[in-house]
Amino acid sequence: MARSGSLVERVLTSLRAQIDGNEYLPGDRLPTETQLAALYKVSRPTVRAALRDLEARGLVRTQHGVGTFVAPRAAVRAGLERLESITDSIRATGREPGMTYKSRIRRPLLPEEAAKLALPGDADALEIRRSVLADGEVVAYSYDLLPLAVLPQPIEPDEINGSLFAFLRDRLGLHADHSVAEVHAVHSSHIGWDTTDAGPALYVLLDQVHFDRQDRALMYSRTYFLEGRYAFTILRNS
Repeated sequence: MARSGSLVERVLTSLRAQIDGNEYLPGDRLPTETQLAALYKVSRPTVRAALRDLEARGLVRTQHGVGTFVAPRAAVRAGLERLESITDSIRATGREPGMTYKSRIRRPLLPEEAAKLALPGDADALEIRRSVLADGEVVAYSYDLLPLAVLPQPIEPDEINGSLFAFLRDRLGLHADHSVAEVHAVHSSHIGWDTTDAGPALYVLLDQVHFDRQDRALMYSRTYFLEGRYAFTILRNS
């Protein structure tokens, strides 16, 4: 018998595909929980769990007593409770992810960076600075550090392209299992490098260390998400 988690994932994947494929457009009301339960041959709690996940990702909005509606796509949205790559979160909202690199270099860790990664103060890392785009529009600037001590083989900085999670997994066999993150609001004109906007910009900073299942630090990231272009939601239960 299929586990409830797999049933939720099946309903979630199907509804996301229909939203991404414009079978449901922004503002459209989805079928009721009862109708969806009958359609997918699952229980209403399973449907409700899938809808909560969609809402946490900003893909739908539920008005109690009225229904669940497909959300506008003005901004990329992601749920803070789920660990996934930025490119995956952008693609999940029906937009095309992109990336441009400002620099990829090898350098010594600063003392505070080494402390974050639980490494000696003289350790080296690959530093990657990149712009993250959705449909050609910059939505975030990311400063990432890959400590050389955890890499199973020598890597040239220019080899790194696309999603860092995918690079770690597919190229190096390293899997990010969980993260410890801090969230800050930042107002600065010194973070972005390819913007024509005048004056300081407002960012949501996600300052986080990614770990594997053995609690070994794989990457330290400081990603500055432009307010209004990339938004976070979090699902809270009593």
